[in-house]
Amino acid sequence: MKNWGVSPRRLVPPMQGAPLWGWLGPVLVTVFGGILRFVRLGDPRAVVFDETFYIKDAYSLLTFGVERHTLGDVKDPIADRRILAGNLDIWKHCPEPSDCAAFVAHPPLGKWMIGLGEWMFGMNPFGWRFAAAVVGTLSILLIARVARRMTRSTLLGCLAGLLLALDGLHLVLSRTALLDIFLMFWVLAGFACLVVDRDRARDRLAAWCETHPLTSYGPRLGPRPWRVAAGVCLGAACAVKWSGIFFLVAFAVLSFVWDMGARRAVGLREPYKGTFALDLPQATAAMGLAPALTFVASWASWFARDGGYGRGWAQATSSGPLFFVVDSVRSWLQYQVQVLGYHTGLDLYHPYKSEPWTWPVLFRPVLFAQETGGTGCGARDCSETVIGAGTPALWFAAWLALLGCVVWYSSARDWRAGAVLLAVAAGWLPWFYYAVADHRTMYLFYMIPVVPFMVLGLTLVAGLALGRQDARPGRRAAGSAVAGALALVVLINFWWLYPVLTGETITQAQWWARMLMRSWVEAAPK
Repeated sequence: MKNWGVSPRRLVPPMQGAPLWGWLGPVLVTVFGGILRFVRLGDPRAVVFDETFYIKDAYSLLTFGVERHTLGDVKDPIADRRILAGNLDIWKHCPEPSDCAAFVAHPPLGKWMIGLGEWMFGMNPFGWRFAAAVVGTLSILLIARVARRMTRSTLLGCLAGLLLALDGLHLVLSRTALLDIFLMFWVLAGFACLVVDRDRARDRLAAWCETHPLTSYGPRLGPRPWRVAAGVCLGAACAVKWSGIFFLVAFAVLSFVWDMGARRAVGLREPYKGTFALDLPQATAAMGLAPALTFVASWASWFARDGGYGRGWAQATSSGPLFFVVDSVRSWLQYQVQVLGYHTGLDLYHPYKSEPWTWPVLFRPVLFAQETGGTGCGARDCSETVIGAGTPALWFAAWLALLGCVVWYSSARDWRAGAVLLAVAAGWLPWFYYAVADHRTMYLFYMIPVVPFMVLGLTLVAGLALGRQDARPGRRAAGSAVAGALALVVLINFWWLYPVLTGETITQAQWWARMLMRSWVEAAPK
């Protein structure tokens, strides 16, 4: 052991607390978050905001295996009215299946997930929102567990889960059939797998170091199933929305840097060469090949069925099996190019659009649904509103914490602060380019994949306030008071906004009181 730069066992600090509470605490927090997301999930009983696209695409995938045109359009949503009335005769009638093929701007996995709920519970608001509520709830468990692993504290893990459960934007998207909550889930799942892989790889390196002398490169670390799982999850994120690729690239680099750091930490003579020689091939397969195969697999029904946009099934099948494969791949690649071109030119005005530099301060939320008038609130004028906004107390505290993480990483190079900052940058900064170069139409809810990492940043800073487990009792008590006060303020802020996050019937005066900024009111239809 005397030849090593550090004790190899320092590579993986021990976990604090009992394993039972490591699961029981996060599960209890998850149940709390799940109740918030599933109660009255079918309200409002309407097709809200962009649900009009995704619920019908999902139902089309269930029915035909590909997306097809439905009756009406955004200005005259005949299909939406029929669906709400229980009439599922919503398809356009075409001479050939290919004539009804719909060009869709997003890959199919998120719509398949929405379709699973429609298959289980029917084509109704609860059915098409069920999958979103499930993954929104599971993401609370994921962040609690990953925060526990990163901080070695069950208490901090539960704090992270609670804060995510109390975020308004996360709640709204968990109760709405949009794609972004699925993107967030797969990104977070991929990150969680990489954190586990980091621990497992360092465990193996530490075990090897205890029985071998100092070398130049160190050992091969053997199979890395958790990194392969991360690649699959991040490929699934790309199969929900193309923007998942920003996280895939960032996390692939992050995992590789972690490998270099581990080999350097134990004092290997040539840690960087060792990482390139021994870790890079497997990393390329896990974070390159696995995501690509997952993405292509999500299009299986498009390859297998007639009637998909740009498919050319009849031409391909009439020319032999080899041409069928070649033409299918060519048609699919051309489709992807068209999709990317569509997103590049997406610059239409929308009253809820906002620029990415305004997202941290919640300048312009998205009004998902609003119904005014009626009775049931004890006043002449009532309101039922679903507004997609984060919990301000949480968001403002989180962005201050992220500034703290910048200082922390600059001074101590703590891997946890660096990982959180990289994830936030990957999910937020690319939109600056599209805003400036493309003038693209964007919305606040594009930030939902970043929200778990905002929560992680806030949790890490709360951990700094608490101090180490062996810190002075006074320090621990003060840190606990600060963390508890933060959670209480976020809870109160969330409770205050809850009626306008879930469409509860309230008076117009109560609605006005919850419009915390003038820009929130300006976003609402007059």
